[in-house]
Amino acid sequence: MTTDDAPHRDLLQELLYAYGPCGQEDAVREICLRELKPHADEMWVDEAGNVVGLIRGADSEAQAARVMAHMDELSMIVKRIESDGTLHMTPLGTMYPGNFGLGPVDVLGDQRTVCGVLTLGSEHTTQESPRIWETKPDQGDKALDWTHVYVFTGHTPDDLADAGIRPGTRACVHRSKRTLIDVGSDYIGCYFMDDRAAVTALLDVAGRLAASDQRPARDTYLVFTTSEEIGGIGGSYASHMLPGDLTLALEVGPTEAEYGTTCSGGPIVAYSDAETIYDKVVADTLLEIANDLGFSPQPAVLGAFESDASHSKASALTPRAGLLCLPTLSTHGYEVIARQAIPEMCAVLSEFLRRGV
Repeated sequence: MTTDDAPHRDLLQELLYAYGPCGQEDAVREICLRELKPHADEMWVDEAGNVVGLIRGADSEAQAARVMAHMDELSMIVKRIESDGTLHMTPLGTMYPGNFGLGPVDVLGDQRTVCGVLTLGSEHTTQESPRIWETKPDQGDKALDWTHVYVFTGHTPDDLADAGIRPGTRACVHRSKRTLIDVGSDYIGCYFMDDRAAVTALLDVAGRLAASDQRPARDTYLVFTTSEEIGGIGGSYASHMLPGDLTLALEVGPTEAEYGTTCSGGPIVAYSDAETIYDKVVADTLLEIANDLGFSPQPAVLGAFESDASHSKASALTPRAGLLCLPTLSTHGYEVIARQAIPEMCAVLSEFLRRGV
């Protein structure tokens, strides 16, 4: 990154290290509160756990806008504890175990965190181990699913109870697997760019808009939402409770041939996804701004994709919705974005909010 981009990377790395399983986004929330505080005219945490920051606009009579990036991440929840202290898990979000990769996880007990290992077991097994056998590529060739894997903890059930671990306890990919890497000269990669890269962008935009000569056209609520990965819960609540006629979500966006999108291209502007059709005027304006800035934006009609904004519109909680995405390789896996992706999202969003629709 250039010197100007270094703060993006530092903040992004801090956010990536913070655990934020669905419904337990406390560590990410604290970072958002700290970074937002110097810039928001008002700031609070609502009943759904969302962080909300208001930046007042030039026209106080205009309808407000709500811009959202979610704090939660793909994670796991303990389903049951076996007599040997192993944990059976259920996913929080849409993914197979292979999206994470087998390896260390942190189980977030109420009293203390316990490190475990998400494992299938030994590949050196025969049909006497059918759970493993059926996933082997030279045998059953069945996709690895959550019924095949478990978390080895090295603790007894009593130890786990003392740590405050029980059915319902969250678990996250271990911090050792959450360090940003450089991919070539133009890209960076890590788990959980979804949605920490977009959170980084929204926090940056807060600072830009707070400047007296850069105020948004109308009151703007910056919302860092909870539980997006399991149905856009926090975002839907915020769309219902906050004033305004527009919910705009910031997300990672898939880069695949079926959408005509690439990881090296400019910001992705969505016209629809699996939940709804986005507002055409909003999408057209985002596209125009990105073109004006020379960013080669990528319009897209997305399938198998949802966002806080599309959940809100599909539930009739907002009359207008938009989606702006960072082009991302391997969404819901080990994700890669271009170095310029966050700065470009910041520039497009800032101009969009200053200009109004």
